[in-house]
Amino acid sequence: MKFVRRWLPGVLAAAIFSCAVRQPAVEVTLTTGDRAKLLSREPDVEFADSVPKGLAIIDIDVTQRYQTMVGFGAALSDASAWLIQHKLTQSRRDSLLEELFGREPGIGFSFVRIDMGSSDFSLRHYSYDDAPPGGVDSTLANFSIAADRDETLPILKRALTINPRLTLMASPWSAPAWMKTSGSLIKGTLRPEAYPLYAQYFRKFIDAYAAEGVPIHLISLQNEPHFEPDNYPGMRLKPADRARLVRQYFGPLFERSSIKTQILDWDHNWDEPNSPLAVLADSGARRYLAGVAWHCYGGDVSAQSVVHDKYPEKDAYFTECSGGEWAPKFADNLVWNVRTLIIGATRNWARGVLMWNLALDEKHGPHTGGCADCRGVVTINSTDGSIVRNEEYYAFAHASRFVLPGAQRIWSSSGVEGIESVAFQNAGDRSVALVVVNSNAQEKTFAVRVAGRAFSYTLPAGAVATFRWP
Repeated sequence: MKFVRRWLPGVLAAAIFSCAVRQPAVEVTLTTGDRAKLLSREPDVEFADSVPKGLAIIDIDVTQRYQTMVGFGAALSDASAWLIQHKLTQSRRDSLLEELFGREPGIGFSFVRIDMGSSDFSLRHYSYDDAPPGGVDSTLANFSIAADRDETLPILKRALTINPRLTLMASPWSAPAWMKTSGSLIKGTLRPEAYPLYAQYFRKFIDAYAAEGVPIHLISLQNEPHFEPDNYPGMRLKPADRARLVRQYFGPLFERSSIKTQILDWDHNWDEPNSPLAVLADSGARRYLAGVAWHCYGGDVSAQSVVHDKYPEKDAYFTECSGGEWAPKFADNLVWNVRTLIIGATRNWARGVLMWNLALDEKHGPHTGGCADCRGVVTINSTDGSIVRNEEYYAFAHASRFVLPGAQRIWSSSGVEGIESVAFQNAGDRSVALVVVNSNAQEKTFAVRVAGRAFSYTLPAGAVATFRWP
């Protein structure tokens, strides 16, 4: 008995010491370019006290913190909403929405953009206040969101039930035709006398959605304001016009009406940072602008930092990029999307990152004008309702499943021997999520070091991994 009494405290002490120094396991989720692994849960790896010599090292510093994230997702275009609502059975629709907006085994999308009126990915061209040719509606008496009641609103309500932390952004492709110089939804610009009405048009939209229990958190004045497409809705708005709209109409109206929806400028490509810079240079407009939205179709993602460095108090959001048949290789697209959008956009200050269409059919539609070979995050077969998860799905899931709304980007080294990364710390459980892509043509072994401890991992060529630990 004396032996047991002497021995037992020593065992307990050793066990307590062992628990105190034991490091948490690191969860690994892997996707490879050959599709052999798709969001595959791999064996855990363990932290060690030292780094094997000769390895590239990703250092992480949780004390250096940057932007707070709203999340990742895609646009619920008219085409996407129509397909989900009408080409899926109720059970498949419920299952898909749980998968897209739920978390583990879902992928946790928490950021969605919708079009205010029609885009090229609509079944018809319309606004929320159309008038007969030559007619006007100077009191907006005919304003209605009825076009959204059958598909868009039911899906958004279901998504909000699944993920109440969903952030919603809305963008118009055009003002109503009677407000424009072209007299059409296609081409033209906003007539100066319509500026105050256009602000009221937005107020009515935000109020109508709020009455449906669907809050609009962010708006942009115009999708791609430097582009006038010739076969689908669009509208040119120069920097001076956008500044005036915000300074004189949108900002004061939102303030008087106690509208909390934030206003973003630009919503166009990386190749023209001087356009949002010109708007932000207007102090009256700048007062009311929350930030700048960006697209991927021209320029380099570093443009986001050009604007951020000039106006660091303004947020950045990445709001549109589309895959398509012009880039048919899964492996190449996986690497590009993770390297450029998940890693590049967030390292360049994006609080949220969006793809374009959440869903398209096997014919890259439905659409009315515009892109004829775009790819959705998922493809819904319009004949049998089967669903294909595309490379954009897997690329975004490597962030959306693990980086929760409210997470902060934290410092990590990147670009080390073709290994690129971005790291986040979640607000609730304080877990760290590290997204890594291997841009090399061969597998690469590297180490991740944080607070004096490290783990190593060999990542196949062209593969993506998300590492998560408490």
